[in-house]
Amino acid sequence: MDFDVSFKAVASVSLILFSVIDIIGSIPIIIDLREKEGKIQSGKATIVAGIIMIIFLALGKKLLGLFGIDVSSFAIAGAIILFLLGLEMILGIVLFKSEAEEEGSGSIVPLAFPLIAGAGSMTTIISLKSEYSNFSILLGIIINLLFVYLVLKSSGWIQKKLGQGGANILRKVFGIILLAIAIKLFKTNI
Repeated sequence: MDFDVSFKAVASVSLILFSVIDIIGSIPIIIDLREKEGKIQSGKATIVAGIIMIIFLALGKKLLGLFGIDVSSFAIAGAIILFLLGLEMILGIVLFKSEAEEEGSGSIVPLAFPLIAGAGSMTTIISLKSEYSNFSILLGIIINLLFVYLVLKSSGWIQKKLGQGGANILRKVFGIILLAIAIKLFKTNI
């Protein structure tokens, strides 16, 4: 692993990943999942998302190549999932039902993947490798995961502060934004 690291590089990687992961913009989805599941397993979701991103940092292109999948196809698949999540938020319908008997399975799908560690963050990680050291990217991932954990952990408090009306408005607005991000991802990679 390349240990070439600078504060500027780590800050840049962290900010780029922060904007792609968009955990603040995902608050309505998190609140929605919290209402469906009863609770969010913050630690579990953060750890799973972290493992996915770190594996993708180390083996991303090779893993996709192993299945004969290019980065664009992967991004389009992620865009479709984001599109469906956006539709759920706007229309108030349920497309992603928890099929597992395990309580809190929503903490893994769709929260850890594809919301936190989705096609956007994975393609960004691959792109960042051309400009930054793996160690800088790893530190950026860890910084973002700490922030993700804090947001997930405080989702109940955030929900109380917003109230039902505020949560509904936020859900609709960010549903439209999520649809726009999905369409942009789709258009860029088609």
